[in-house]
Amino acid sequence: MTSSSPVEDIKAKLDLVEFLKGYLEMRPAGKNLKALCPFHGEKTPSFIISPERQIWHCFGCGEGGDIFKFIMRYENIEFYEALKILAEKAGVELRHISPADQREFGILYDINETAKNFFREKLSISPEAQQYLTSRGLTQETIREFELGFASPGFDELAMYLMKAGYDVSNMIRAGLTFKTEKGKHMDRFRGRIMFPLYNHFGKVIGFTGRVLPQYDTGEMGKYVNSPETPIFNKSRVLYGFHKSKNHIRDANLALLVEGQMDFLMTYQDGVKNVIATSGTALTPEHLKTLRRLADTLILSFDTDEAGLAAAERSIDLAGAHDFNVKVLNLGKFKDPAEAVQKKPGVMEEFMRGAILAMEHYFQRYVHGATLQDQKHGIRIILSKIKNLFSKIEQAHWLKKLSQETGVHERYLVEEMDKVKSDLQRDSFDGVRTAPEERKFTRRELIAERLLTLAYSQQQFLSDIGPVSEFLPGSYRDAYVFLSSGNTSREPQGDSKELIGKITLLSALISDEQGEELILLEFRELLRILQLVALEEQREALRLLIKQLERNENPTELELKLREFDSLSRKMQDIKNASKTSFERS
Repeated sequence: MTSSSPVEDIKAKLDLVEFLKGYLEMRPAGKNLKALCPFHGEKTPSFIISPERQIWHCFGCGEGGDIFKFIMRYENIEFYEALKILAEKAGVELRHISPADQREFGILYDINETAKNFFREKLSISPEAQQYLTSRGLTQETIREFELGFASPGFDELAMYLMKAGYDVSNMIRAGLTFKTEKGKHMDRFRGRIMFPLYNHFGKVIGFTGRVLPQYDTGEMGKYVNSPETPIFNKSRVLYGFHKSKNHIRDANLALLVEGQMDFLMTYQDGVKNVIATSGTALTPEHLKTLRRLADTLILSFDTDEAGLAAAERSIDLAGAHDFNVKVLNLGKFKDPAEAVQKKPGVMEEFMRGAILAMEHYFQRYVHGATLQDQKHGIRIILSKIKNLFSKIEQAHWLKKLSQETGVHERYLVEEMDKVKSDLQRDSFDGVRTAPEERKFTRRELIAERLLTLAYSQQQFLSDIGPVSEFLPGSYRDAYVFLSSGNTSREPQGDSKELIGKITLLSALISDEQGEELILLEFRELLRILQLVALEEQREALRLLIKQLERNENPTELELKLREFDSLSRKMQDIKNASKTSFERS
């Protein structure tokens, strides 16, 4: 008798409906339940949950799957992380993961949690640390909510505490909490510092930032020190406060980015909850990918000195290249959000309402030079910023405005922009270089790739593609012919060679993503969507031809094409109706 997998055990122990109650308001819809979809804005519920089959599907946006797919989509995480979270919730041991791997990751979470509690206890008995936080304007409620602590100035207080708690020194070093001196002694990394726990997206402590108290600042170490990178902590991916603010960001479709922990805490305390901060690093593409799934507007707050302005420009350009609507916060006479809130509580909402578009900020900063040389230099800087923008529509808008502001014809600005390098091309962004621009895939190509991947993972599906293979784009059709032939010993030829390699590699991951039943569900849905997308492309081509025939007054040909258009429309409606009926019956 074969044992079940952890995924099957988790699904057996966690009821989808009970789980979704923590995320959605549901009401009965026959034997199923329905709710407003959390993945796209809608007023009429189209998100259907099947208690019997333990699956969900949104007829509005097309998303669907099981409990794993929901938490991956909602929380913006990968399958492995979802597996660990749901296994812990269900009380299921992950037997697929070796005991060594379990210890490698689990012990790091445990030791950071223990250290956090140690630091909190030290704060409660340290008048000097408490006085510092109070002097910075933090309330006791904020200090408790974000679990701030204090690392005493002693040499190895934390190390001794952790050893007494049963932790091995090697794991204390791996967690970045202690280090070995040249004399072979173990010293605490954080000493005489206010401690800010750093959390992953689910509220687990993965590291710390320590801010030295002024009386312990010898100038030999930085004012702020972060945990080193570990298997569970990568500072280029962590946004401080994100575990608290992510739902506020999603609801507002807007995120305010500030520079540090104190700026975040004071802003959050001031009532602006959709705020995050970077933790000792510049803004990275990984940060932006996380935020882009929740919001399309990003407001930046930065220091007004030259270093702050330069850092802000790098962030603005990177965010613009990731298709954010970027705005800039003007703090007026205040040096940072923490000072602004402390001196004028309630001011952050006012500042956010007054935020201006980043390109307007650039226009104010660079457009009007005193000499022709200054003007040329300023215009080239603006052009490099425009070139960074992801959207061609935005590029066109700002080119027109630049032409109006400078009196230089748009044609000449476009010619000049072609010559200048964008700042993204010049700047490495702390070592993270922008990848070469990837080819943009059409929707039909993306559907075809996923369809072939699913079919290759479940060989019996390959024959089902046959009747609709005519709708596959050219190289995908060649890949299908090769894969369905069963003769994988020969080398694929032509443009499909790379594609086939990609499909065969991706197919190995399918079984880890979802069970056979859900693979079949997704496969059938993709077959339907492939047909609809291909037919819609044909119908659009017909529509353009019909408009041309109307102008040329060709009634015979026009009548023929109108009948073809009508036939395509009916065929598309039949496919939609068949799919909806099939799901409702299931």
